[in-house]
Amino acid sequence: MYICVCKGVTDHAIRQAVLQGAERMRDLKACLGVTEQCGLCACHTKMVLDQTRKQKTLAQPPSPEPTRPHESII
Repeated sequence: MYICVCKGVTDHAIRQAVLQGAERMRDLKACLGVTEQCGLCACHTKMVLDQTRKQKTLAQPPSPEPTRPHESII
């Protein structure tokens, strides 16, 4: 679905950008050009950004607990 009609940006393109490292609206504006023209896409762009970031976080395996060296009893 087109999110930014002015620049021809789809929700798929936004998701791909987030998966490739875009973290903020500023990043999406820089790499895709969203919100540069009329700005009507800002709300929907933010929604797709937030959803994708959440999915990306949930898909990542939890980081392992830091291990402490075993103390030996002498």
